[in-house]
Amino acid sequence: MSGLHLVKKGHNYRKMDLQRDFTVASPAEFVTRFGGNRVIEKVLIANNGIAAVKCMRSIRRWSYEMFRNERTIRFVVMVTPEDLKANAEYIKMADHYVPVPGGANNNNYANVELIVDIAKRIPVQAVWAGWGHASENPKLPELLDKAGISFLGPSSQAMWALGDKIASSIVAQSAGIPTLPWSGSGLKVDWEEEDNFLGNVISVPPEIYTQGCVLDVDDGMKGAEQIGYPVFIKASEGGGGKGIRKVENSEDFPSLFRQVQTEVPGSPIFVMQLAQHARHLEVQIWLMNMEMPSLCLDETAPSREGTRRS
Repeated sequence: MSGLHLVKKGHNYRKMDLQRDFTVASPAEFVTRFGGNRVIEKVLIANNGIAAVKCMRSIRRWSYEMFRNERTIRFVVMVTPEDLKANAEYIKMADHYVPVPGGANNNNYANVELIVDIAKRIPVQAVWAGWGHASENPKLPELLDKAGISFLGPSSQAMWALGDKIASSIVAQSAGIPTLPWSGSGLKVDWEEEDNFLGNVISVPPEIYTQGCVLDVDDGMKGAEQIGYPVFIKASEGGGGKGIRKVENSEDFPSLFRQVQTEVPGSPIFVMQLAQHARHLEVQIWLMNMEMPSLCLDETAPSREGTRRS
């Protein structure tokens, strides 16, 4: 494997040229060298299309560079009747495929119980969900962990804390990051530097989480009056333009609130100030096994209306 990479040694990281410093013959030898505790030789890809193709290409390229054998890691893919009929490229690339029901993705790629069942039956050592479908559902890493299978992504606790809009806003406030005025302004959880050193995952207790929610129309209108119009009514589990409404005045609030409730049934709801003349600010951080960040990238661009709404 060529090039410089960050390699963990104890609590510190150092740069190592992996091609020059060592070669290994198998994943087991690789895991032993770096003090790991799980060998991954078979991966279930819980996705389809270009996501599955990119995953297999990248891992096979790495496998060839590291082991001089691109087939060291084997792939199992899920295939719907629609994918099979289309003769999708990712099916040809896989080592094995499992037929799954067609139709909406809650029948297949977003069906957490189905994914976990397949992972246990094959069996595989890890699951990669990519993007979309079940990739942001905390239930997937939680159930996989209980089954002793690795999830190639964040833990369920981290996914919930940062994937839920209310919880992530509370986490941001706890870390001293400024947030727009909202129905949970000022809410924080106890978190010390020692927790980070010990590897504890930050979480938001239910009693604090609930304080950031608006329970009904009247509660929401009180929050909006305190924040000041215009505001957004947001469902914490919404996304893709669903579960979000811009409100200019109190007269429109009740009907728009009910629209949000209808679009994302059962989701907690909160109210947040509208950021006018906003720009899209994105921060991406790549972590190595919950440790120090090895890559940080900031991007900023003028925000489109659709982006501002989310």
